[in-house]
Amino acid sequence: MSTPVPILMYHSVAREPNDATRELSVTPEAFAEQLAAVADLGLTPLTTAELAAIWRSPGRALPERPVLITFDDGYEGVHRHALPVLAKHGFPSTLFVSTGWLRGAYDTGGGLDTMLGWDEVRALAGAGTEIGGHSHTHPQLDQLDDDALGFELLRCKEIVADELGAVPQSFAYPYGYSSRRVRAAVRGAGFAQSLAVGNGLARRRQGPYALQRVTVRRVTGIEEFTRLVEGRAIARNFAGDRALTKGYALVRRARQVRRKAIRTRV
Repeated sequence: MSTPVPILMYHSVAREPNDATRELSVTPEAFAEQLAAVADLGLTPLTTAELAAIWRSPGRALPERPVLITFDDGYEGVHRHALPVLAKHGFPSTLFVSTGWLRGAYDTGGGLDTMLGWDEVRALAGAGTEIGGHSHTHPQLDQLDDDALGFELLRCKEIVADELGAVPQSFAYPYGYSSRRVRAAVRGAGFAQSLAVGNGLARRRQGPYALQRVTVRRVTGIEEFTRLVEGRAIARNFAGDRALTKGYALVRRARQVRRKAIRTRV
């Protein structure tokens, strides 16, 4: 049996986030307290690529008490507030960027709050943060047709490779949603592994393209955070989230069936 691994999903790290990002933000002080707890508990942070490489290699063992620290979207506070704390502890992390949301030549104007620029992304990469893909414009990938889906994946990969000089190996699904078709497209685009949400521990049997994460939010206190990284009471903590996710999955499948029927009639 492989060891289950908590993969922490952060978004914005900010004192005064806007309404769009507030729920999934954490304060700089909370982030510092949480990473101090990771250190005090003797956990070993890994990047997404490191975890996947170990699970792909027969005979390779995980380090003692592994954990992943991941960030989605690309908010400016990851550089301003999170990077100094990561550097203090010597912790690696993974940042999944929506390339069309970042400041610079590719900005489509969709970013929800103040976003990173490419110089800041390069600084994070140079300090030990793996940079992964999170699509170009952050759509619900399972609602796109094949051409639009391919564009979102390949455009994101191309921009990250051009800006950083290294092809991104890991991906995270916007909104945490995927489907068999989306997972196949992510693999076909050349990403070696991908993260969902699920609010559960990651396990090798989930496969490299559906690894689960646990959400860290503004209301996550240090006691709850400790339970998350220790893998305790996760099902109870996220019971409401899971019920909503199951209900919305039915709605999404109905939308897909309806669109297919419309295309067939046309």
